Amino acid sequence: MSYLHHEKILLIEDDEIDALAVKKAFNDNNISNELIHISDSENALQYLLDHNEADIGMILLDLNMPKMNGVEFLKKRSLSSRIFSIPLFVLTTSNNDSDVRNCYQLGISGYLVKPVNYKKFKSLIHTVYSFWTNCQLP
Repeated sequence: MSYLHHEKILLIEDDEIDALAVKKAFNDNNISNELIHISDSENALQYLLDHNEADIGMILLDLNMPKMNGVEFLKKRSLSSRIFSIPLFVLTTSNNDSDVRNCYQLGISGYLVKPVNYKKFKSLIHTVYSFWTNCQLP
């Protein structure tokens, strides 16, 4: 059985259009895992602290958000070994080299720039999902 067969996937994304694109890409790729969408990283962090992290198999995180941005979320995430152990992909429009470096230094699993073209975006979501469903994780 694959790692993400039953686990939920947490999407932390403040832009409703981008969140809808992720949901559509999940549907179009026949990904049946429950997608939990939380529109800000403060509430997402609280959700992870309040719920059983074993239910979350992967986190998709946008960087550019109001209140607490994605990098701040990553810093706070690193304070909890429970939350830090959940595979996390940054899914953002920023291709800034310092953002990429900072995020990897904070323990992300991958840094993905959102393509504008939906077909490429759908393929990107499929690739990320396939990668994690085939990984052996602790």
